[in-house]
Amino acid sequence: MIFENLPAPLAKALENHGYTALTPVQTSVSQPEAVGRDMIVSAQTGSGKTVAFGLAMANELLGDAPTMPYTTSPLALVIAPTRELALQVSRELTWLYAPTQARIATCVGGMDASRERRALSHGAHIVVGTPGRLRDHLERGALDLSALRSVVLDEADEMLDMGFREDLEELLDATPETRRTLLFSATMPKPIEALAKRYQRNSLRISTVGEDRGHGDIAYRAVAVAPAEIEAAVVNLLRYHEAETAMLFCATRDNVRRLHATLVERGFTAVALSGEHSQSERNNALQALRDRRARVCVATDVAARGIDLPSLSLVVHVEIPRDAETLQHRSGRTGRAGKKGTAVLIVPYPRRRRVEMMLRGARINAEWADVPSLEMIRAQDRVRLMETILAPVEVDEADLEIGRVLLEQRSPEELAAALVRAHRAAMPQPEEMLTSGGNDEGRRQPTAHREGFEDTVWFRMDVGRRQNADPRWILPTLCRRGHVSRQEIGAIRITPNETWFQVPRAIADKFADAVRRTADPKGEDENGIHIEASPDGPREVARDNRRGDSNDGPRAPRSHPGGPRPHPGGPRQGPRGPRPEGKPHRKGPPPKRS
Repeated sequence: MIFENLPAPLAKALENHGYTALTPVQTSVSQPEAVGRDMIVSAQTGSGKTVAFGLAMANELLGDAPTMPYTTSPLALVIAPTRELALQVSRELTWLYAPTQARIATCVGGMDASRERRALSHGAHIVVGTPGRLRDHLERGALDLSALRSVVLDEADEMLDMGFREDLEELLDATPETRRTLLFSATMPKPIEALAKRYQRNSLRISTVGEDRGHGDIAYRAVAVAPAEIEAAVVNLLRYHEAETAMLFCATRDNVRRLHATLVERGFTAVALSGEHSQSERNNALQALRDRRARVCVATDVAARGIDLPSLSLVVHVEIPRDAETLQHRSGRTGRAGKKGTAVLIVPYPRRRRVEMMLRGARINAEWADVPSLEMIRAQDRVRLMETILAPVEVDEADLEIGRVLLEQRSPEELAAALVRAHRAAMPQPEEMLTSGGNDEGRRQPTAHREGFEDTVWFRMDVGRRQNADPRWILPTLCRRGHVSRQEIGAIRITPNETWFQVPRAIADKFADAVRRTADPKGEDENGIHIEASPDGPREVARDNRRGDSNDGPRAPRSHPGGPRPHPGGPRQGPRGPRPEGKPHRKGPPPKRS
């Protein structure tokens, strides 16, 4: 037997399920020093935690017996934050404890509560559920926790974040003091420490999260885009990777709804998961992903908890996660069981520094790259098309007969071209990004050298280098706000607190009107940026105009290498004439320039 230190029924179940070795967290909870002790376990998502706590509580449930004892009250309770995670835990424990003839009841919101009460009344050895539904059964007298031997809090940090503290405390207060408490949490914030101190005794701490906190089987990438081009970036990432299953994370249910509608309209087979969906809708969405009827899932963080999709190979953070732990939880949906996965962060240009700090804090080395361009996507399509068409296939006589008829009417080249065209027509079209990958649009040639920019109007924006202004996101913002193309924007000059740019005078009024209509002073995105026409332009341009150097002959010299600028005619001239003799100089710092 491979797993000699485990109870024989569980060892048999592991072998039947294809296990050849335990994961690090499963090995840690099975060590002799862990037997019978309360535990606080930190482990990454996808590390086999469910099987780990199933093995950890085996001694309390089985002892030396090969099967579960007779009972009218549950012996073990597993609490999970979401319905999907609770259902997944129930499925895992069902096959793990199948040789022991264990009865497992699942109690989650959105399911038939009367059926759950019947299952509890018939005697369940292990109960798995969500905090709210378990508390409801407890208060109605359907759930008796007086004989409980082990209780497991799975994703404890998430349950506290979701506001389940009171539910957890009521459930734990109803259990015997002799029960064993196993607390599984990816992070250890202060509320978790307080919970452990109150309900655990001499707990053993186990952590299998290595120094490199990112998953070794996940390749992290980050793409910087203009805020207005996030949805276009999503489309191109999906088309470039063509993942068997992809998951897109948004921060709110409204954003999930909007992005899902956009992708479906573009031709992607996509489903949505958020708090506004019923249990039936969620089940149908997950089944569509497992059946390959859908390839893209748009979800919120909470709705994606507990989802296990073996074919998931791409995770896209459409909206930046709130912290490094959320980043890892999201990304941990892929790269499981030794399979390779890719996690991509879509980063608006103004927030790049924040994301870089988050990645450093998480010890994740992400590769910064450009959003896949049309050329890159078409090159990938060509490779995939060749692989698909040239792959060996079995054909029957009816297919060959149709092929012969087609060859009689068209040449092989025409038939091949029609096959390629049909293949491309079935795929959503990628987006042409306004953002230029490696080119710095701020380093343009002077507008005098560009046709159509002989007569221009200067405009200013109230953001500059201190606000992370960058031509790569400013240019698409101007195009969207002003309803113009990138060819209609001239020179861009960025100062510490302002950005100046040129628009041809012929369209300046139209541009200014569009900017006013798209303004949102209270908006937190680029709509909140103030844009207005400026008669003088940047400081150096205004100074040159006052000197008349553009129309009134050669420019006066600005510097004198031999020393300071001379003051002909005697005393230094002030703006209102010569400075009176003996008048003291102004004390203190010079006045600020406007």
